[in-house]
Amino acid sequence: MEWLTVPFEVTFVQRALWGGILVSVICALAGTWVVLRGMAFLGDAMSHGLLPGVAVAALLGGNLFVGAVISAAVMTAGVTALGRAPRLSQDTGIGLLFVGMLSLGVIIVSRSQSFAVDLTGFLFGDVLAVRLQDLLLLAAALLAALLVSVLGHRAFLALAFDARKAHTLGLRPRLAHAVLLGLLGLAIVASFHIVGTLLVLGLLIAPPAAALPWARSVHGVMALAALLGTLATFGGLLLSWHLSTAAGATVAALAVSLFFISHVLSALRDRRTRHAHAPVPALEVN
Repeated sequence: MEWLTVPFEVTFVQRALWGGILVSVICALAGTWVVLRGMAFLGDAMSHGLLPGVAVAALLGGNLFVGAVISAAVMTAGVTALGRAPRLSQDTGIGLLFVGMLSLGVIIVSRSQSFAVDLTGFLFGDVLAVRLQDLLLLAAALLAALLVSVLGHRAFLALAFDARKAHTLGLRPRLAHAVLLGLLGLAIVASFHIVGTLLVLGLLIAPPAAALPWARSVHGVMALAALLGTLATFGGLLLSWHLSTAAGATVAALAVSLFFISHVLSALRDRRTRHAHAPVPALEVN
């Protein structure tokens, strides 16, 4: 059993595990609504939309987290504003912002010859470089995500299933949508320096999508998604240690693998249930 415990006797792997667990819970809170509302493309666009702020912060020697927050705020405001345009579909607005922000980020990066390493870290993360202050920041982000999730649960729930009913109930769906975008931005900003923007969707979408066939409530999806994300983090770090692979990518790949395993098992369960409840053909009497 040493192969199971030896990696986590190292301090930086322990910090990576705790960082991954905190990220998994944050992503479970936001990712559940992303999956329920079919907002995966928006999540992808927002994760890539962080690049301009991070690039400017890096070139100026500032805090990358602050740059990411500013970019996330710009993306949130832009998606909210374009979503109100009567002749423009939401997907079109998101796509335009996605391309525009990513292009701006690449232009900024191209102005520096020394930004290649930092850009790689932005895209793929470095879960093994998690510091104590990063864990404290993630803990604060988790508390904020929990607060938003609890206070906005009723409005998010109505918005996910029937926006018109949410308006009838006086739940202000536009405001709820903007707050939900803020929650998504919080999850992405808190996670990008752990697993990178290209891999953050692995923990944001795969665990909630894997939990969906097995949970009977939104709270159940969130809890199971957090558990699956934690399992992916533990297993990914373990495999990365023994196979000498990139830790963040291994965590994300395992999370996606759990999604496929979940849906295969769910399909087998549904098939067995249908066979169990199938009517028994009557015997013919000659």
